[in-house]
Amino acid sequence: MNHPAAVKRVWSLPDMLNIEWADGTLSEYASLWLRDNLREDRDPHSGQRLIDIADLPEDPRIRSAVAHNGAVNVEWETESRSAAFELEWLLAHASSRSDPRPEFTTRRWLEGASLNAARDFAWATFSEAQSDRSRRARWLTQLLQDGIAFLSNVPSNDAGILEAVALVGRVSETNYGQVFDVRSVPQPENLAYSDLGLGLHTDNPYREPVPGFQVLHALVASPDGGESLFGDGFAIAEHLRATFPDAFQVLTRTPVPFRYQSKDAELYAERPLIQLTCTGEVSAVHYNSRSIAPLRLAARDAGPFYSAYRRFAALLRDSRFHLQFSLRDGDLAVFNNQRTMHGRTAFSSARYPRHLRGCYLTRDSVYSEAALLRREFRPETHS
Repeated sequence: MNHPAAVKRVWSLPDMLNIEWADGTLSEYASLWLRDNLREDRDPHSGQRLIDIADLPEDPRIRSAVAHNGAVNVEWETESRSAAFELEWLLAHASSRSDPRPEFTTRRWLEGASLNAARDFAWATFSEAQSDRSRRARWLTQLLQDGIAFLSNVPSNDAGILEAVALVGRVSETNYGQVFDVRSVPQPENLAYSDLGLGLHTDNPYREPVPGFQVLHALVASPDGGESLFGDGFAIAEHLRATFPDAFQVLTRTPVPFRYQSKDAELYAERPLIQLTCTGEVSAVHYNSRSIAPLRLAARDAGPFYSAYRRFAALLRDSRFHLQFSLRDGDLAVFNNQRTMHGRTAFSSARYPRHLRGCYLTRDSVYSEAALLRREFRPETHS
């Protein structure tokens, strides 16, 4: 069997290193890119770069490149220094290679109604997540891939949610505090604190930054109504792109103002309903019709925007795309607030009390926790 980083041949041009790997694939590395990634130009302890682009020659030209002892030794024409690049490192950083970090793999699930929350998504008991780091690593990876995961048997008390989320990421405090209680109150400042059913939405698009992950912990579940709804915003947005591409494009380029006002908060931000990466992939969905402020639209742009907005709203109402089920006492859901949309069916708090506690987690802390555990159990994917 060939070693993954075994090569057939290595050759160079003045501006490029070329490698043909044992499996026949080809990789190209620009001379300037190589010169920018010398190990000697990074701090050996932190790994942080000691130079910036202004310190590099504008057009370093390769004099020679030779494979030897698992590395490629490169010399440049106008410099006395040479460098050795390990073949494993070059293979891992080839532009044609997929990202080896599994937590960055997105698994979309469009038709949520055909799925079973207990069967098709990651579950663990609170004690398992606490005591089994390998189990927690798998659970976190699935959370990031699917956009949602669940814990059960979390203590049904006020402190339970904070004990649980300490295993997942860092709490992002808001004007609601570290945690907030989702239950009916008279004259609520937010419709979440009523008995009304809520359609699929994301939380707090009026914040900067938008909360990365949301957590909901069922302290007292209603036996009649108040079922949770979840939908994969990425999958629904891609469905819109496939079926109504013009509408999709309008929603990616129109800034939408979101506002929240209360006695102790005045929050405002603008962002598109569908946000894209530099390569055109869906990276975030921001949808909360309750908090959209009047748009500043030219009259000629109002028709196309509202038509696209209506099409997206219609998809979000389609029950085919709803994962619907009842959280039980002690169940806790963690979900990507910029991807996984949530809602609920109506209920009667006068007949049956319903009490959830919630909080938000910073996006980077959840990814960091998953990466640290991956480093522990799958060191080969750490680079």
